[in-house]
Amino acid sequence: MSTRTLVSPAALARPRGRAVYWTVFTAVLVLFVIAFLFPVYWMVTGAMKSPDEVAKTPPTLVPEQWRSSGYTDAWDLMQLPQHLWNTVVQAAGAWLFQLVFCTAAAYALSKLRPAFGKVILGGILATLMVPAQALVVPKYLTVADLPLIHTSLLNDPLAIWLPAVANAFNLYLLKRFFDQIPRDVLEAAEIDGAGKLRTLWSIVLPMSRPVLGVVSIFALVAVWQDFLWPLMVFSDTGKQPISVALVQLSQNIQLTVLIAAMVIASIPMVALFLLFQRHIIAGISAGSTKG
Repeated sequence: MSTRTLVSPAALARPRGRAVYWTVFTAVLVLFVIAFLFPVYWMVTGAMKSPDEVAKTPPTLVPEQWRSSGYTDAWDLMQLPQHLWNTVVQAAGAWLFQLVFCTAAAYALSKLRPAFGKVILGGILATLMVPAQALVVPKYLTVADLPLIHTSLLNDPLAIWLPAVANAFNLYLLKRFFDQIPRDVLEAAEIDGAGKLRTLWSIVLPMSRPVLGVVSIFALVAVWQDFLWPLMVFSDTGKQPISVALVQLSQNIQLTVLIAAMVIASIPMVALFLLFQRHIIAGISAGSTKG
């Protein structure tokens, strides 16, 4: 069966058709690039303008005088190294906890088939229908007075790490990927004498690199951009992540310095995406095929 496209092969075979096609394609591509990159350019160059130039009407496309003082002032005045480190610790811990526990739970529900597994999975997926805002108060009361041991986790990274484990979407994503791993592979590992844990470590996880990469990105970005929950659990300004610190310290800061701080805060996530974009794309497409 032939594939139908917007432009027929006969039209592309003619010089005029090819010229029109590539002209339209190039124009659309350039428009999309401008639409995505122009806001980034505007933010980066906005931090290099003077405060008067930023508020100037009409705005200038290129800074009249290039200044790097906005970035240096943001680095020093807003204590960015400390808050960036706090964010890295919180994001790394949440990522590790989530990867370990969500992977173990997804593997158990997919391959070990426990009793009432479908009921448990249904209960986990039911939490996706509950708005995140509705869970803020119960979560806060829990971390403020941890049941059984009656310990407060406020101003502690564990207040970020432990709630991040309960991520039903990532667990379901992992389970769906594990469901597609052929049963013959696991049976061959059992014949060779591998136990359940060894099969998970040596067989399942190496095959699951694409989906693990996607889950890792989701986990890191969720913590990096979260604002409300860290604001509630970290009253100590010295332990606040960058998302909260940018708001808390922006009252008496010049606009150019604030813009520079936002640029610096966004660099780690942009770099993370550029480094692992292949894994992200592979992980997204991994669940589209079976077998």
